[in-house]
Amino acid sequence: MSLSLAVVFPVVLFLVMLVVQGSMWWYARQVALVAAREGVDAGRLQGPATDEAKNDAAVRQARDFLGREGSVLGSWSVSTDGSSPELIQVTVVVTPRFLIPGVPTPDFTQHASAPRERFVPRPGAS
Repeated sequence: MSLSLAVVFPVVLFLVMLVVQGSMWWYARQVALVAAREGVDAGRLQGPATDEAKNDAAVRQARDFLGREGSVLGSWSVSTDGSSPELIQVTVVVTPRFLIPGVPTPDFTQHASAPRERFVPRPGAS
């Protein structure tokens, strides 16, 4: 009985760790996607501010969200590369922690984009 338990227990423990690691990766991808969406929402609703100020607000909001919700993330980066005067794009790259130290882990990249809001006068209005 104890010999079979000694053989089966490490396999069961490995499978449990594999499930936990998979859920940590899924959570990291979801946090990255929500952070990108939060950044886009913050960056497109800044009123008459300049595009640079809107990009800064988007990055700041995404970083704030990652700081609050990214407990299993090892590291992250946020950028607004690819944004234009008509479109804001936020890219979040996260590296989740791995349960076994020293094993390389994949980076997850999530993008979110939306048109920038522009306030224009109504046609015919003076």
